[in-house]
Amino acid sequence: MSAAKGRAARCLIAASLLASLACSRPMTPPPQAPPIEGYVVGAPDNLRILVLPDPEIEREVRVRPDGMISIDLIGDVQAAGQTPTQIAEVIRERISRFKRDAAVSVTVLDSPSQFVTIFGEVASPGTFSLTAETRVTEAIGQVGGTRSFASLNRIRVIRTDGATTQVLRVRLKDIQKGDMATNYVVEEGDLIVVPPTAFARAGYAMQMLLFPLQPLISGATSAGAIAGGVNTIRNPNPQQAN
Repeated sequence: MSAAKGRAARCLIAASLLASLACSRPMTPPPQAPPIEGYVVGAPDNLRILVLPDPEIEREVRVRPDGMISIDLIGDVQAAGQTPTQIAEVIRERISRFKRDAAVSVTVLDSPSQFVTIFGEVASPGTFSLTAETRVTEAIGQVGGTRSFASLNRIRVIRTDGATTQVLRVRLKDIQKGDMATNYVVEEGDLIVVPPTAFARAGYAMQMLLFPLQPLISGATSAGAIAGGVNTIRNPNPQQAN
């Protein structure tokens, strides 16, 4: 009898394992990063310019708001809207009058012109620069993560390319479980929106209804504080008045 119970227990365990395997599904890897066609410089990026041969010219220059940079011997050069290779070619052509067989390299040291904006239910909404390949989860981490009332599976990435606007749905709760299908690579100019839950939206709506009362309450509090201050000035030592 005990042997039969043991076989039944083993069968039950095996069935449970098979059921768990059947219910599990393979996790989706994150989408591939888009191909890099060439970084486009903008203001106020910081560039390193190197001109050879000797005497070499090496400068660190910041792209001005007008999109220009200043280079020894040739003056202003258009940088914004150009790739580093295009900038180097323009410098080489113009400086060849002064340096024979000039070789020019342009390196991007800092790229604050490439930015992403995040607002909504995050710890520190705002804008930050892209200095490396960044996915949505990393971008949210840059602003301190989500707040308690964030709707994790309704996050949106709004991407505008000229006259076209694309909205990408991000399911952060699924990402936390290992499904990386919506962990997109963010691009320059992306707007990431982390909306509140339905419960939080109802709370915010109630707060907006009550908001007109807040100035009255604050004003009464301020008036009380002012009156108390005036009484203190008139009678700095109440014990002496008695």
